[in-house]
Amino acid sequence: MKVTSTIQSDIKKAYLTPKIGISASADGSFLNQEASEIGKELGRQVVEQGGIVVTGASTGFPYWSAMGAKQAGGLSIGFSPAVSPKEHTDVYRLPLDYMDLISFTGFGYPGRDLIFTRSCDGIIIGPGRIGTIHEFTIAFEDDKPLGILESNLWETDEVIKLIIEKSHRKDRWIVFDKDPRTLVTKVLNLVREKKEMDGR
Repeated sequence: MKVTSTIQSDIKKAYLTPKIGISASADGSFLNQEASEIGKELGRQVVEQGGIVVTGASTGFPYWSAMGAKQAGGLSIGFSPAVSPKEHTDVYRLPLDYMDLISFTGFGYPGRDLIFTRSCDGIIIGPGRIGTIHEFTIAFEDDKPLGILESNLWETDEVIKLIIEKSHRKDRWIVFDKDPRTLVTKVLNLVREKKEMDGR
C-alpha cells in the first residue's frame, strides 16, 4: 500500500512539474561557443526553476540545453524522429546521451515536431532555421506559452517578430528576453497562468 502511494505521488509530481521544450537548431555549425554556453544555461535555468527540459533529442542547441539540464541534476526528455534507438543513431545520427527518456515517434522530423510541442507546457525558441520555425508555428497555433530567446548571435528572434506582425493576430502567450534566467521565469509564469485559466 505504501509503495503504491509513493508511486502515485511520484506520478502526480511528474504530471505537475512544468515541461519546457527547447526548440532550436540541431545544426550547431553556424553557432559559436558562446551560443553553446547559452544553450547549457537555458537548460540549467529550466531545472533550477523547477521544470523538466524537453527537446527533439537532437544535436546542436537542444543537445546543449539537455546537457545543462543534466549538469543541474534535472530531468531531460527527448522526442526522436526515429522509430528505434538504432535508427536514431545510425540513420538520423542523433545522440542518446543527456537523455533520461527518449520517445521514438517514428514520424520523421515534421511529425516529431507536432508530438514534441504538444507534449510541452511551454516552449522556448532559440537559434534555428526552418525546423525551429515549424515548431514555433505549431505552438503559436496551439496558443502554447512561448518564450523567444533574443540574441545578436542569430536572427531567429527577428524572423519570429516578423511572422507575428504579419499574422495580424495578437497572442498574449508570447514573451521575449535576452537573458535565459529571466526568459525561463517569464515562460513558467505564463504556464502557471494558462493552467489556472484552463482549469488544469
